Amino acid sequence: MLPLDELRTLLKEHDDPLHLERPGDFDKEASARRFGGLTAALERRFGPSGGAGLYQDASVYGRFSVADGAGSAGSLWVELSNFGGFVTAGTGTDWSDDSAADLSAEFVTWLDEVCTAAGCVFVPLELLLEPYDGPTPTLVDDDRFFLETLAALGPDGPEGTEDEDDEEDLQAVWCHRYFDYV
Repeated sequence: MLPLDELRTLLKEHDDPLHLERPGDFDKEASARRFGGLTAALERRFGPSGGAGLYQDASVYGRFSVADGAGSAGSLWVELSNFGGFVTAGTGTDWSDDSAADLSAEFVTWLDEVCTAAGCVFVPLELLLEPYDGPTPTLVDDDRFFLETLAALGPDGPEGTEDEDDEEDLQAVWCHRYFDYV
């Protein structure tokens, strides 16, 4: 696996606020080949218990899921971004430290080798959970703007807009840029 500083540099290099869903030079055939290589390797490893799907209106290209893939969280997922051939993986249903921690070192090493063979770059979920500091607006920014607008309405505005978790939930992370809807 590439060193984390090198991966951070790649994430920043591929960030383009003019292209939210896919880069301007997006190569549909190359992405299809990459995803095909990833899914073929994952199908060999997990057999018929896995399934793949593509995304629309998102910066993520596709996802391979295994219902009972790994660890105590159960499901395993591997995603390919439209940008940089970035690939990440986790368990459970969302991006979290637990999702990242539940992957075995053996699986991460294997996946990194598969990514290299498929022309992809494995990016650990832990890195993608770091605060996003790039120039591209994310859905989190839209949510923050919406809540700020509601708060500006004052006490006579809509009820239920004061939630202690809102501030934490409104911190964009790198997953929002490269593995989310736009």
